[in-house]
Amino acid sequence: MTERYSQITGWGKYAPPQVLTNADLEKMVDTSDEWIVTRTGIRERHIVGPGETNATMSVAAARQALDVAGLAPKDVDLIVVATSSPDHFLPSVASQVQYQLGAECPAFAITAGCTGFVYALATAHQFIATGAYQRVLVIGSEVISPFVNWQDRDTCVLFGDGAGAVVLEASVQPAGVLSFVLGSDGSGGEHLIIRGGGSVYPPSHEMIEDKAMYIEMNGREVFKFATRILGEAALQAVERAGLTLDDVDLLIPHQANLRIIELAARHLGLPMQKVVVNLDRYGNTSAASIPIALVEALEEGRIRDGMNICMVAFGGGLTWAAAVVRWGQPAQPVEWPLVWRFAPAGQKLSMAAARVRLHARQLADVASYHAGSLLLPLYTFAGLRKPPRNK
Repeated sequence: MTERYSQITGWGKYAPPQVLTNADLEKMVDTSDEWIVTRTGIRERHIVGPGETNATMSVAAARQALDVAGLAPKDVDLIVVATSSPDHFLPSVASQVQYQLGAECPAFAITAGCTGFVYALATAHQFIATGAYQRVLVIGSEVISPFVNWQDRDTCVLFGDGAGAVVLEASVQPAGVLSFVLGSDGSGGEHLIIRGGGSVYPPSHEMIEDKAMYIEMNGREVFKFATRILGEAALQAVERAGLTLDDVDLLIPHQANLRIIELAARHLGLPMQKVVVNLDRYGNTSAASIPIALVEALEEGRIRDGMNICMVAFGGGLTWAAAVVRWGQPAQPVEWPLVWRFAPAGQKLSMAAARVRLHARQLADVASYHAGSLLLPLYTFAGLRKPPRNK
């Protein structure tokens, strides 16, 4: 049986027109532009307006992706939507997307926090690799703003709304999704949580008074988790793809915090020129962040055929995920038998050395953290000195 690959043939994104800048936040909460930019790298974020929903944003991004792929909605065999902020508990937002798009196929949603898009990409790839479907629409979409406490300066500066989508199509060419890594550690679930609204703490006056319907985060713990897991997950995905870090042309990390991204690149030994960063204009859009960053990299001409792209994310759960994608048509292999004969051994040696270097850099940063220098401030400014009040 011929091996089946899943290539990305279409892509699109949507960001609400309404922009909330740091200057706007200065008028709402005790913070400042300098404080936010220095500690997160975020300057503005997009917020949904009247009539905009998770489903409408998903459909807008999906239509772009289908147009790029040259497909109609009825050509799609499956829709997978990654989101932690659906329009309703019932029905599934994926079904609403299928209906509004005019597609005639099954659809379901995945909830995996900020790692959701990579989880969805891996899921879609499996459906194609097994021969079940030919074309799968993968969407990452979030409307986080209703779940943000705009009086909580520790979290309200971080998040934004948006959607991104890709089309995966079956191919016999050795390109597209080459590998993926998925992980979960539920012991850290309380570090990034919305306590209210579910069956454990159902809607009530008490829940509203307790403000339990908003995002709560232990910034220090999430930061430590992220800086440890991003490099590890990326390294595993690259190794499973049969590549080395030298083969990685572009890293697309979850857009949560600039310091986390910079540390992940440093741990992997990748220059920032190989890293996609756009959180300054979007903030943390959770499951939408990687597809939005992917589309922007394409629009900027940073991605070309034959390039190896590593996507890596962390999120609530706590979860993590990484995937390696070879873009477009693969380059022709060089006919050097001896090189190819010893390539697996060389790849293993290179990755073993990379793992040693990664752990050494992580240990050095942990030591600096305990010394109170490098890793402070953390994901948010919880526990630090207060910023000056605006006059």
